[in-house]
Amino acid sequence: MIRIGYDGKRAVQNFTGLGNYSRYVIDAMQTYYPDERYCLYAPKPKENPQLTELLERSGGCTTVHYPRVALWKELNALWRIGGMRANLEEDRIDLFHGLSNELPLNIHRVRGMKSVVTIHDLIFMHLPHCYPAIDRAIYDCKSRYACRRADHIIAVSECTKRDIIRFYNIPESKISVIYQGCDSVFSKKVSLEEQERVRQRYKLPARYMLSVGSIEERKNTLVALQALNYLPDDLHLVLVGKYTPYTDKLIAYAAEAGLKHRLHICHGIPFADLPVIYQRADTFIYPSLYEGFGIPILEALNSCLPVVAATGSCLEEAGGPDSLYADPHDAETMAAAVRETLRPEVKQRMIEKGLNWASRFTLQQMAEQTMDCYREVLRL
Repeated sequence: MIRIGYDGKRAVQNFTGLGNYSRYVIDAMQTYYPDERYCLYAPKPKENPQLTELLERSGGCTTVHYPRVALWKELNALWRIGGMRANLEEDRIDLFHGLSNELPLNIHRVRGMKSVVTIHDLIFMHLPHCYPAIDRAIYDCKSRYACRRADHIIAVSECTKRDIIRFYNIPESKISVIYQGCDSVFSKKVSLEEQERVRQRYKLPARYMLSVGSIEERKNTLVALQALNYLPDDLHLVLVGKYTPYTDKLIAYAAEAGLKHRLHICHGIPFADLPVIYQRADTFIYPSLYEGFGIPILEALNSCLPVVAATGSCLEEAGGPDSLYADPHDAETMAAAVRETLRPEVKQRMIEKGLNWASRFTLQQMAEQTMDCYREVLRL
Protein backbone atom coordinates (compact mmCIF):
# COMPACT_ATOMS: atom_id res chain seq x y z
CA MET A 1 0.00 0.00 0.00
CA ILE A 2 1.32 3.44 -0.98
CA ARG A 3 0.58 6.39 1.29
CA ILE A 4 0.28 9.53 -0.85
CA GLY A 5 0.04 13.03 0.58
CA TYR A 6 -1.44 15.99 -1.29
CA ASP A 7 -1.37 19.73 -0.80
CA GLY A 8 -5.09 19.94 -0.09
CA LYS A 9 -5.55 23.70 0.32
CA ARG A 10 -7.17 24.22 -3.09
CA ALA A 11 -9.26 21.05 -2.87
CA VAL A 12 -10.73 22.28 0.42
CA GLN A 13 -10.99 26.03 -0.14
CA ASN A 14 -11.38 26.63 -3.90
CA PHE A 15 -14.53 25.88 -5.88
CA THR A 16 -13.16 26.44 -9.40
CA GLY A 17 -9.83 26.27 -11.27
CA LEU A 18 -7.11 24.74 -9.12
CA GLY A 19 -9.73 23.45 -6.70
CA ASN A 20 -11.41 21.50 -9.48
CA TYR A 21 -8.08 20.14 -10.68
CA SER A 22 -7.12 19.02 -7.16
CA ARG A 23 -10.41 17.23 -6.59
CA TYR A 24 -10.26 15.70 -10.08
CA VAL A 25 -6.83 14.17 -9.41
CA ILE A 26 -7.85 12.80 -6.03
CA ASP A 27 -11.12 11.43 -7.40
CA ALA A 28 -9.26 9.73 -10.25
CA MET A 29 -6.81 8.07 -7.88
CA GLN A 30 -9.36 6.87 -5.33
CA THR A 31 -11.66 5.58 -8.09
CA TYR A 32 -9.08 3.47 -9.93
CA TYR A 33 -6.63 2.71 -7.11
CA PRO A 34 -8.77 2.35 -3.97
CA ASP A 35 -6.24 0.11 -2.22
CA GLU A 36 -3.82 3.01 -1.74
CA ARG A 37 -4.18 5.74 0.90
CA TYR A 38 -4.65 9.42 0.03
CA CYS A 39 -4.07 12.10 2.66
CA LEU A 40 -5.01 15.73 1.93
CA TYR A 41 -3.18 18.36 4.00
CA ALA A 42 -4.99 21.70 4.29
CA PRO A 43 -4.32 24.70 6.58
CA LYS A 44 -7.95 25.06 7.71
CA PRO A 45 -11.36 23.52 7.07
CA LYS A 46 -14.07 25.06 4.91
CA GLU A 47 -17.57 23.95 3.99
CA ASN A 48 -17.24 22.43 0.53
CA PRO A 49 -20.03 20.21 -0.85
CA GLN A 50 -17.88 19.01 -3.77
CA LEU A 51 -15.18 17.78 -1.40
CA THR A 52 -17.72 16.24 0.96
CA GLU A 53 -19.19 14.23 -1.91
CA LEU A 54 -15.71 13.13 -2.99
CA LEU A 55 -14.86 11.90 0.52
CA GLU A 56 -18.15 10.03 0.76
CA ARG A 57 -17.31 8.17 -2.45
CA SER A 58 -13.81 7.25 -1.26
CA GLY A 59 -14.78 4.37 1.00
CA GLY A 60 -12.31 5.65 3.59
CA CYS A 61 -9.19 5.60 1.43
CA THR A 62 -9.09 9.42 1.31
CA THR A 63 -8.80 11.59 4.43
CA VAL A 64 -8.26 15.28 5.17
CA HIS A 65 -5.71 16.48 7.72
CA TYR A 66 -5.27 19.90 9.36
CA PRO A 67 -2.64 21.37 11.73
CA ARG A 68 -2.55 19.32 14.94
CA VAL A 69 -0.61 21.68 17.20
CA ALA A 70 -2.19 24.84 18.63
CA LEU A 71 0.61 27.09 17.35
CA TRP A 72 0.23 25.85 13.77
CA LYS A 73 -3.54 26.19 13.95
CA GLU A 74 -2.98 29.90 14.59
CA LEU A 75 -0.20 30.18 11.99
CA ASN A 76 -1.83 27.93 9.43
CA ALA A 77 -0.33 29.73 6.39
CA LEU A 78 3.17 29.09 7.72
CA TRP A 79 2.20 25.49 8.54
CA ARG A 80 1.50 24.89 4.87
CA ILE A 81 4.92 26.30 3.92
CA GLY A 82 6.97 24.34 6.44
CA GLY A 83 5.09 23.12 9.51
CA MET A 84 3.45 20.32 7.57
CA ARG A 85 6.66 18.30 7.72
CA ALA A 86 5.86 16.82 11.15
CA ASN A 87 2.47 15.61 9.93
CA LEU A 88 3.98 13.98 6.85
CA GLU A 89 6.58 12.14 8.93
CA GLU A 90 4.03 11.10 11.56
CA ASP A 91 1.69 9.75 8.86
CA ARG A 92 4.57 7.92 7.12
CA ILE A 93 3.81 9.45 3.74
CA ASP A 94 5.71 7.75 0.90
CA LEU A 95 5.15 10.44 -1.73
CA PHE A 96 3.87 14.02 -1.60
CA HIS A 97 2.17 15.62 -4.60
CA GLY A 98 1.95 19.40 -4.76
CA LEU A 99 -1.11 20.04 -6.93
CA SER A 100 -0.72 23.76 -7.64
CA ASN A 101 2.79 24.87 -8.69
CA GLU A 102 4.35 24.62 -5.23
CA LEU A 103 5.87 22.40 -2.55
CA PRO A 104 6.56 22.97 1.16
CA LEU A 105 9.95 24.63 1.61
CA ASN A 106 11.41 21.77 3.69
CA ILE A 107 9.95 18.98 1.59
CA HIS A 108 13.39 17.49 0.92
CA ARG A 109 13.97 17.01 4.65
CA VAL A 110 11.08 14.61 5.19
CA ARG A 111 12.79 11.28 5.76
CA GLY A 112 12.29 8.69 3.04
CA MET A 113 9.63 10.66 1.14
CA LYS A 114 9.61 11.47 -2.57
CA SER A 115 7.84 14.43 -4.14
CA VAL A 116 5.97 15.32 -7.34
CA VAL A 117 4.63 18.74 -8.34
CA THR A 118 2.05 19.73 -10.94
CA ILE A 119 2.91 22.90 -12.85
CA HIS A 120 -0.16 24.37 -14.51
CA ASP A 121 1.35 27.36 -16.24
CA LEU A 122 4.00 30.06 -16.11
CA ILE A 123 1.72 32.77 -17.48
CA PHE A 124 3.31 35.39 -15.24
CA MET A 125 6.52 34.96 -17.25
CA HIS A 126 4.76 35.56 -20.57
CA LEU A 127 2.39 38.35 -19.48
CA PRO A 128 4.20 40.18 -16.64
CA HIS A 129 2.09 43.31 -17.15
CA CYS A 130 -0.98 41.38 -15.97
CA TYR A 131 0.48 40.77 -12.49
CA PRO A 132 1.72 43.07 -9.70
CA ALA A 133 5.51 42.86 -9.31
CA ILE A 134 5.32 41.30 -5.84
CA ASP A 135 2.94 38.59 -7.09
CA ARG A 136 5.23 37.78 -10.01
CA ALA A 137 8.18 37.44 -7.66
CA ILE A 138 6.26 35.11 -5.33
CA TYR A 139 4.92 32.94 -8.17
CA ASP A 140 8.36 32.68 -9.73
CA CYS A 141 10.02 31.79 -6.43
CA LYS A 142 7.48 29.07 -5.61
CA SER A 143 7.46 27.53 -9.09
CA ARG A 144 11.22 27.62 -9.53
CA TYR A 145 11.80 26.02 -6.10
CA ALA A 146 9.19 23.33 -6.72
CA CYS A 147 10.62 22.42 -10.12
CA ARG A 148 14.12 22.09 -8.73
CA ARG A 149 13.24 20.24 -5.52
CA ALA A 150 10.62 17.82 -6.87
CA ASP A 151 11.72 14.34 -7.86
CA HIS A 152 9.41 14.63 -10.84
CA ILE A 153 7.19 17.26 -12.49
CA ILE A 154 3.76 16.83 -14.04
CA ALA A 155 2.95 19.45 -16.69
CA VAL A 156 -0.70 19.87 -17.72
CA SER A 157 0.22 20.43 -21.39
CA GLU A 158 3.10 20.27 -23.84
CA CYS A 159 3.04 24.06 -23.84
CA THR A 160 3.63 24.18 -20.08
CA LYS A 161 6.38 21.56 -20.41
CA ARG A 162 8.18 23.75 -22.96
CA ASP A 163 7.89 26.74 -20.61
CA ILE A 164 9.38 24.80 -17.68
CA ILE A 165 12.34 23.80 -19.80
CA ARG A 166 12.74 27.30 -21.24
CA PHE A 167 12.43 29.38 -18.07
CA TYR A 168 13.84 27.02 -15.42
CA ASN A 169 16.29 24.94 -17.46
CA ILE A 170 14.78 21.67 -16.21
CA PRO A 171 15.78 18.52 -18.15
CA GLU A 172 12.99 17.13 -20.33
CA SER A 173 13.39 13.69 -18.73
CA LYS A 174 12.16 15.09 -15.40
CA ILE A 175 8.79 16.19 -16.83
CA SER A 176 5.71 14.18 -17.79
CA VAL A 177 2.68 15.66 -19.56
CA ILE A 178 -0.56 14.36 -18.05
CA TYR A 179 -3.75 15.90 -19.35
CA GLN A 180 -6.74 16.60 -17.15
CA GLY A 181 -10.30 15.81 -18.19
CA CYS A 182 -13.44 17.62 -17.09
CA ASP A 183 -16.37 16.66 -14.92
CA SER A 184 -18.64 14.06 -16.55
CA VAL A 185 -21.67 16.25 -15.79
CA PHE A 186 -20.94 18.24 -18.97
CA SER A 187 -21.58 15.14 -21.09
CA LYS A 188 -25.06 14.58 -19.67
CA LYS A 189 -28.07 16.12 -21.41
CA VAL A 190 -30.05 18.38 -19.09
CA SER A 191 -33.85 18.14 -19.10
CA LEU A 192 -35.90 20.82 -20.83
CA GLU A 193 -37.51 21.73 -17.50
CA GLU A 194 -34.13 22.32 -15.90
CA GLN A 195 -32.94 24.29 -18.91
CA GLU A 196 -35.96 26.56 -18.65
CA ARG A 197 -35.43 27.09 -14.91
CA VAL A 198 -31.81 28.16 -15.46
CA ARG A 199 -32.71 30.30 -18.48
CA GLN A 200 -35.24 32.26 -16.46
CA ARG A 201 -32.99 32.53 -13.40
CA TYR A 202 -30.18 34.21 -15.34
CA LYS A 203 -32.32 35.83 -18.06
CA LEU A 204 -30.29 34.11 -20.77
CA PRO A 205 -30.85 35.42 -24.33
CA ALA A 206 -32.26 33.19 -27.07
CA ARG A 207 -28.94 33.07 -28.97
CA TYR A 208 -25.50 33.62 -27.52
CA MET A 209 -21.85 32.77 -27.66
CA LEU A 210 -20.43 31.78 -24.28
CA SER A 211 -17.12 32.45 -22.53
CA VAL A 212 -16.27 30.94 -19.13
CA GLY A 213 -13.40 31.97 -16.85
CA SER A 214 -12.22 34.79 -14.61
CA ILE A 215 -13.04 38.11 -16.24
CA GLU A 216 -9.57 39.61 -16.27
CA GLU A 217 -7.17 41.23 -18.71
CA ARG A 218 -5.22 38.15 -19.73
CA LYS A 219 -8.47 36.39 -20.65
CA ASN A 220 -8.82 39.06 -23.34
CA THR A 221 -12.61 39.06 -23.15
CA LEU A 222 -12.78 42.54 -24.68
CA VAL A 223 -11.97 41.00 -28.08
CA ALA A 224 -14.97 38.66 -27.76
CA LEU A 225 -17.13 41.68 -27.00
CA GLN A 226 -15.69 43.65 -29.93
CA ALA A 227 -16.42 40.67 -32.20
CA LEU A 228 -20.14 41.34 -31.69
CA ASN A 229 -19.74 44.36 -34.00
CA TYR A 230 -19.22 41.93 -36.90
CA LEU A 231 -21.86 39.34 -35.93
CA PRO A 232 -25.67 39.13 -36.32
CA ASP A 233 -27.59 41.51 -34.06
CA ASP A 234 -29.52 38.70 -32.38
CA LEU A 235 -26.32 36.96 -31.21
CA HIS A 236 -25.34 38.00 -27.67
CA LEU A 237 -22.29 37.36 -25.46
CA VAL A 238 -22.68 35.61 -22.09
CA LEU A 239 -19.72 35.76 -19.71
CA VAL A 240 -19.50 33.46 -16.70
CA GLY A 241 -16.72 34.27 -14.28
CA LYS A 242 -15.40 36.10 -11.27
CA TYR A 243 -15.94 39.86 -11.20
CA THR A 244 -12.71 41.91 -11.41
CA PRO A 245 -11.95 45.58 -12.19
CA TYR A 246 -11.51 44.50 -15.83
CA THR A 247 -15.26 43.82 -15.89
CA ASP A 248 -15.89 47.56 -15.59
CA LYS A 249 -13.81 48.09 -18.73
CA LEU A 250 -16.05 45.68 -20.63
CA ILE A 251 -19.22 47.35 -19.38
CA ALA A 252 -17.90 50.79 -20.37
CA TYR A 253 -16.97 49.61 -23.87
CA ALA A 254 -20.37 47.94 -24.34
CA ALA A 255 -22.12 51.19 -23.42
CA GLU A 256 -19.96 53.25 -25.80
CA ALA A 257 -20.36 50.79 -28.68
CA GLY A 258 -24.10 50.34 -28.30
CA LEU A 259 -23.65 46.72 -27.24
CA LYS A 260 -24.87 46.94 -23.65
CA HIS A 261 -28.06 44.98 -24.40
CA ARG A 262 -25.99 42.17 -25.98
CA LEU A 263 -23.61 41.69 -23.04
CA HIS A 264 -24.68 39.43 -20.14
CA ILE A 265 -22.33 38.92 -17.18
CA CYS A 266 -23.00 36.13 -14.66
CA HIS A 267 -21.08 35.96 -11.36
CA GLY A 268 -21.22 33.33 -8.64
CA ILE A 269 -22.93 30.69 -10.78
CA PRO A 270 -23.46 27.42 -8.84
CA PHE A 271 -21.62 24.55 -10.48
CA ALA A 272 -24.92 22.67 -10.91
CA ASP A 273 -26.25 25.41 -13.23
CA LEU A 274 -23.16 25.59 -15.45
CA PRO A 275 -23.98 22.63 -17.78
CA VAL A 276 -27.27 24.29 -18.79
CA ILE A 277 -25.54 27.55 -19.64
CA TYR A 278 -23.11 25.63 -21.85
CA GLN A 279 -25.80 23.51 -23.51
CA ARG A 280 -28.03 26.47 -24.42
CA ALA A 281 -25.20 28.37 -26.11
CA ASP A 282 -24.69 28.54 -29.89
CA THR A 283 -20.91 28.54 -29.76
CA PHE A 284 -18.04 28.86 -27.28
CA ILE A 285 -15.40 31.59 -27.56
CA TYR A 286 -12.11 31.59 -25.64
CA PRO A 287 -9.85 34.49 -26.70
CA SER A 288 -7.36 34.15 -23.81
CA LEU A 289 -3.87 35.50 -24.45
CA TYR A 290 -2.17 32.62 -22.62
CA GLU A 291 -3.24 29.47 -20.78
CA GLY A 292 -1.68 26.38 -19.29
CA PHE A 293 -4.33 24.16 -20.86
CA GLY A 294 -7.94 25.41 -21.07
CA ILE A 295 -10.43 23.20 -19.22
CA PRO A 296 -13.45 25.35 -20.26
CA ILE A 297 -12.75 24.26 -23.84
CA LEU A 298 -13.13 20.60 -22.84
CA GLU A 299 -16.32 21.46 -20.98
CA ALA A 300 -17.63 23.11 -24.14
CA LEU A 301 -16.71 20.19 -26.41
CA ASN A 302 -18.40 17.75 -24.03
CA SER A 303 -21.46 20.03 -24.03
CA CYS A 304 -21.75 19.66 -27.84
CA LEU A 305 -20.54 23.16 -28.62
CA PRO A 306 -18.28 24.27 -31.47
CA VAL A 307 -15.22 26.12 -30.13
CA VAL A 308 -13.41 29.24 -31.29
CA ALA A 309 -10.18 29.90 -29.39
CA ALA A 310 -7.07 32.04 -29.57
CA THR A 311 -3.77 31.10 -31.12
CA GLY A 312 -0.51 31.65 -29.24
CA SER A 313 -0.42 29.22 -26.33
CA CYS A 314 -1.80 25.74 -25.66
CA LEU A 315 -5.44 25.99 -26.66
CA GLU A 316 -4.99 23.78 -29.73
CA GLU A 317 -4.06 20.98 -27.33
CA ALA A 318 -7.42 21.30 -25.58
CA GLY A 319 -9.58 22.06 -28.62
CA GLY A 320 -8.03 19.68 -31.10
CA PRO A 321 -7.63 20.03 -34.88
CA ASP A 322 -11.29 20.61 -35.66
CA SER A 323 -11.93 23.64 -33.44
CA LEU A 324 -11.27 27.05 -34.99
CA TYR A 325 -8.46 29.38 -33.90
CA ALA A 326 -7.90 33.08 -34.47
CA ASP A 327 -5.49 35.88 -33.64
CA PRO A 328 -6.43 37.04 -30.11
CA HIS A 329 -5.73 40.65 -31.07
CA ASP A 330 -8.05 40.71 -34.09
CA ALA A 331 -11.77 40.96 -33.27
CA GLU A 332 -12.82 40.81 -36.93
CA THR A 333 -10.94 37.54 -37.52
CA MET A 334 -12.38 36.13 -34.29
CA ALA A 335 -15.87 37.10 -35.45
CA ALA A 336 -15.31 35.43 -38.83
CA ALA A 337 -14.48 32.17 -37.04
CA VAL A 338 -17.60 32.48 -34.86
CA ARG A 339 -19.72 33.15 -37.94
CA GLU A 340 -18.39 29.95 -39.49
CA THR A 341 -19.55 27.91 -36.47
CA LEU A 342 -23.09 29.26 -36.93
CA ARG A 343 -23.46 27.52 -40.31
CA PRO A 344 -25.54 24.37 -39.56
CA GLU A 345 -23.41 21.91 -41.53
CA VAL A 346 -20.15 23.29 -40.09
CA LYS A 347 -21.55 23.34 -36.56
CA GLN A 348 -22.69 19.71 -36.73
CA ARG A 349 -19.33 18.55 -38.08
CA MET A 350 -17.44 20.47 -35.37
CA ILE A 351 -19.66 19.05 -32.64
CA GLU A 352 -19.12 15.45 -33.79
CA LYS A 353 -15.36 15.79 -34.19
CA GLY A 354 -15.08 17.81 -30.99
CA LEU A 355 -16.79 15.07 -28.99
CA ASN A 356 -14.40 12.53 -30.48
CA TRP A 357 -11.40 14.67 -29.52
CA ALA A 358 -12.68 15.26 -25.99
CA SER A 359 -13.17 11.53 -25.41
CA ARG A 360 -9.41 11.05 -25.04
CA PHE A 361 -9.30 13.19 -21.86
CA THR A 362 -10.70 10.77 -19.28
CA LEU A 363 -10.55 10.20 -15.55
CA GLN A 364 -9.10 6.75 -16.13
CA GLN A 365 -6.24 7.84 -18.39
CA MET A 366 -5.29 10.54 -15.92
CA ALA A 367 -5.35 8.05 -13.02
CA GLU A 368 -3.24 5.48 -14.86
CA GLN A 369 -0.63 7.97 -16.04
CA THR A 370 -0.42 9.60 -12.61
CA MET A 371 0.01 6.24 -10.84
CA ASP A 372 2.69 5.27 -13.38
CA CYS A 373 4.47 8.51 -12.48
CA TYR A 374 4.21 7.78 -8.74
CA ARG A 375 5.53 4.24 -9.14
CA GLU A 376 8.40 5.39 -11.32
CA VAL A 377 9.43 7.98 -8.72
CA LEU A 378 9.14 5.40 -5.92
CA ARG A 379 10.85 2.80 -8.16
CA LEU A 380 8.11 0.23 -7.49
